[in-house]
Amino acid sequence: MNKDHRKNSEGYNDPTAYEAMKRCKDPRRQLQGKRSKIVGEYFENLITSACDFYYDRDIAHIEKTPEPMKVLKPMPRQPGKFIACFEKAAQPDYKGTINGGRAIVFEAKHTDGDRIERSRLTQEQLDGLEKHHKLGAFTFVLVSFKFQSYFRIPWDIWRDMKRIYGRRYIKPEELEKYRVSATSQMILLLSGIV
Repeated sequence: MNKDHRKNSEGYNDPTAYEAMKRCKDPRRQLQGKRSKIVGEYFENLITSACDFYYDRDIAHIEKTPEPMKVLKPMPRQPGKFIACFEKAAQPDYKGTINGGRAIVFEAKHTDGDRIERSRLTQEQLDGLEKHHKLGAFTFVLVSFKFQSYFRIPWDIWRDMKRIYGRRYIKPEELEKYRVSATSQMILLLSGIV
């Protein structure tokens, strides 16, 4: 039996509605949360535009993996809003098929910093990418640095980062061979593959 009441039976954070409300009252957290949401949505829109581009041209069919959420409490007097928590850790962000039948699975991460940490992926995401990689899927981590540089880092490079680079993070200057181009509307994440 799980004795930590802040976690659900699977060990994931599962705050009560009261605790979630209490955390939301900190204006710094609210501001950071709103900024992160906007940045995440922008990055996701760049990827979605690319997925639509490839789909329209019969090059690939790639979809965002939905995140399983549990509604804790509806917000009174705010239709459509609620307090929720994730039921389990997220899977890799995108899954699909490239023309010819090969599966594609990738995680997308953005940073405003000058390096990206391996720890940005959850254990479930790491395990999912590894499993798909072993089954022959095209697997990678798509990274945005400050919305200026984009890199498609092959899964085995991300996975073995410590052995290859001697540390658990990578800097953009070390990733030049994995750079993918982007327009103002999309990241050409399959360039050089199809």
